[in-house]
Amino acid sequence: MASTRDIRRRIKSVKNTRQITKAMELVAASKMKKAQAAALAGRPYAELMAKMLGAIADRVEEAQHPFLAKREIRTRGIILITSDKGLCGPLNSNVLKVVTDIKTPAKYAVIGRKGTQFIARTHRDLLADFPANDRTSFADIKIVAEFMVKQFIEGVVDTVEVIWPRFRNTLVQAPTIMTLLPLTSVKDIIADLHSDAGLAVTNATKSADNPMLFEPDAASVLEAILPLYINRELFQHAIDAKASEHSARMVAMKTAKDNATKLLGELTLEYNKARQAGITQEILEIAAAQFAA
Repeated sequence: MASTRDIRRRIKSVKNTRQITKAMELVAASKMKKAQAAALAGRPYAELMAKMLGAIADRVEEAQHPFLAKREIRTRGIILITSDKGLCGPLNSNVLKVVTDIKTPAKYAVIGRKGTQFIARTHRDLLADFPANDRTSFADIKIVAEFMVKQFIEGVVDTVEVIWPRFRNTLVQAPTIMTLLPLTSVKDIIADLHSDAGLAVTNATKSADNPMLFEPDAASVLEAILPLYINRELFQHAIDAKASEHSARMVAMKTAKDNATKLLGELTLEYNKARQAGITQEILEIAAAQFAA
């Protein structure tokens, strides 16, 4: 049995660990709520964009836009979103398993240090890497989106896809892969925007219901809107990934705190037993000494 001094030292260490993990749990919970609020704040923007695209849909020839043109897929372009920091359970490893399953030629742009380390370690083709800041700003994500769009337009990659941990609820963050480019059709974009805005897809706006006037013409407006749509989609996924990260970290820290509490109880019991054994031994020694006298 360990000495009471060693047990007291372990008890102090576990108490400090529990205090740290509790603080990290509270911080992660606060950040998760902020990330969720930021995701919901983008709904009015998505609704307005859906209305504008609904007014344009029947007035343009979709195949003319490079984002909507079909092409042979030789090299996939993938934006991988992970975290910069650890202590968030299996979040990053689950996302990286999706990358491991990709066997076709692909080039990667990575947001987050964990993903960058994995791509470098597995000798995959890394185009660029970007930091995953706690405060995910639209300006930071716009740089990533514009970089990958440029690779797509120049023919370096034939798709632009996103892999990120989709936030389902506090306990579930599902690794997801989604294609951003090439786009399928304007109508599918409208349906997706209505879904993100929390509106019924059947209420998709038609051009007849939106007598909008476009200057200089609808095709030019579409050409300007589609890059905004790509920027907006990637930004929503980045915010979603950040909410998943904070949620996973909150759960991991709560589990660590609960384990520390359980271990603290076991150590306290062990300490009490050791102390009682010491007291009993001292009483026996005193009694034996008196009996010998």
